[in-house]
Amino acid sequence: MRSTVRLRILITCGVLVAAGVGGWQLLPSDDVRTDPITIGTTDEVTSLDPAGAWDAGSWAMYSNVYQTLLTFKPGVTTPVPDAAKSCKFVGARLTTYECELRDDLTFSNGRKVTGEDVEHSFERILDIKADAGPAPLLPTLKDVVADGQKVTFNLNSRDATFPLKLTTGAGSIVDRSTYPAKKVREGSTVDGSGPYVIKEFKPGESARLEPNPKYRGAAKSGPAVVVRYFTESEQLATAWKTKQIDIAHRQMPPEFLSTVGNDKDSARITEAQTAEVRNLYFNVKSGSPMAKKAVRQAVAAVIDRPAIVTGAYHGTVEPLYSLIPQGYNGHSTSFYDAYPEPSKKKAKSLLKDADVETPVSFTLGYRRDATYAAEAKEMKRQLEASGLFKVKLVEAEWQEFQKGYANGEYDAYPVGWLPDFPDSDSFTAPLVGAGNAMHNGFSSSKIDSLIAATQQYSDRAAAANDFEDIQTEVVKEVPLIPLWQKKDYVLATTEVAGSQYLTDGTGVWRLWELGWI
Repeated sequence: MRSTVRLRILITCGVLVAAGVGGWQLLPSDDVRTDPITIGTTDEVTSLDPAGAWDAGSWAMYSNVYQTLLTFKPGVTTPVPDAAKSCKFVGARLTTYECELRDDLTFSNGRKVTGEDVEHSFERILDIKADAGPAPLLPTLKDVVADGQKVTFNLNSRDATFPLKLTTGAGSIVDRSTYPAKKVREGSTVDGSGPYVIKEFKPGESARLEPNPKYRGAAKSGPAVVVRYFTESEQLATAWKTKQIDIAHRQMPPEFLSTVGNDKDSARITEAQTAEVRNLYFNVKSGSPMAKKAVRQAVAAVIDRPAIVTGAYHGTVEPLYSLIPQGYNGHSTSFYDAYPEPSKKKAKSLLKDADVETPVSFTLGYRRDATYAAEAKEMKRQLEASGLFKVKLVEAEWQEFQKGYANGEYDAYPVGWLPDFPDSDSFTAPLVGAGNAMHNGFSSSKIDSLIAATQQYSDRAAAANDFEDIQTEVVKEVPLIPLWQKKDYVLATTEVAGSQYLTDGTGVWRLWELGWI
C-alpha cells in the first residue's frame, strides 16, 4: 500500500514522559511474554486462497502465511528477496523477468517449495479469473516457466512495475499439490511457507497465528497473534475502549479517531503517510442510468466533498480531486479543474443537453457501517437537493456488497482502495483499466494505451505526463468520482512494541515486527 512513506509516532497524553519511560522501551524487553498479541481490524478475510481474493483483509493475512518472491523491508520502497535468492529483468526490453528461488524453503505441511509451485501459483490466478480475485493486476503476464529453481516470467508488453506486483498478495506461493489449478480452494486451512501458520481460523470472527518454525526468508520470527475481525468500525472502537484488543487498525469511527488521547487511557498512535482513497464508482453497463456519461458528469458537478469530509468523517480525511492521490507521481487536480465547486446549474445543463429526463432515479449501494451510512446519506441529500436525482440507498455486509457490485446490482457504489504497491500504477490499471477490479463495465482503449505507456519506464518519474493524461481522460469519461484520501492509523497500547512497522505504505502487514515491551 502506498508510495512515498513517512512515519510519525504520536505519543498521546504524555504517557511515556509522565511514566519516566525511556525510548529504549519501545523495543521488546528480554523478559518476553508468551501470550498472543490481539489485533482488531475491520478488514475481514474473504478467502484464504490467493486466487480468490483481492481485498485488504485477505492480503494482510497472505503477507503472513504465504511467501512472495520479493517483499519490502519497513520504510523501504525498493523490493528485496524473500522466497527468491535474486530477481532481475533479462535485457533492456522489460519483457522477461527471472527469479532464482531459494532451495531451503518448505511449506507448513513439510513439502519442499519448488519453481513449479511458483509457476502453478501464478497460472492458476490467470486461469481461475475469480470475480473477487487478482487476475486484473497481472494483465501484462503472458506465461510463467519453471526450470528447477529458476522461474521466468514472460510479459506481453514492457512492465517496469512487474517486480512490485510480485510483492503483493497476487504473488503468494501456494502448494501445487493442494491448491487446485482450475478452482479456488475452500476451507479454513493454509499450506504456505510464510512467517506464520494459522492454528485456528473462524471466518468473520478471528484467526490465531503462531510463528512458522520452517520459515526462511526476509522476515524475522514474531510473537503469537490473534486477529479479531469486526463488521463495523464502532465495534472495533468498543473493543479498544473495553481493552479487548492490544492494537486497533484500519477503519475506526472518525469521532473516535479525533478524540483518541483525550481520555485517561494510554495509547500510542502511528500515523503512516499512506494513501487510502475512496471513490464513488459508476455501473456503466447497459441498463443502468449511469451508462449515460452525462448522468455521471452531472453527479460529479453536484457532489460536495468538503461537506462529506466535515460531516460523515469529522475532518479525519481530506477531499480528493483526482484518480491518483497526493504524494504520488503524476497527481493532478483534474476533477477540481473541471468541477471547482458544486453546481446545480452545470449539472442541469449537462442533463438537458443530453436529453435526460429528471429526476434521474438510481441505486447507491454501500457497505454496512455507521460512517459509510452517514456518507451515503450525505451524498443522497446533496443529489436530491439539486432536484435532479432520486437516490435509493442499499446497505449490505462486506462480502454481500462485493458480490452485489460485481453483479451490477448497484448503479453507484463507494469503495475504499489501498494501493497494492508503492507506485501510481496501483491506482490506474486496477481502477480504470480494462477488466478493472471494480467490475463496473468501464473500458477505454485510450486509457489502456496510456496505462501501457506508463509501465514502460524504469525511471518512474518519466511516467508523470502519461499519468496526468490518464486523469484527464478519467475526468472526461467519469467512470468514478474521487471522494477523499486519508492516512493510515495504528492504535496500540503502550505495552506493545513495533506497531510503527505494522504498515508503512508498501502493502505488507508485518505481524512479525510486533512484540511485548
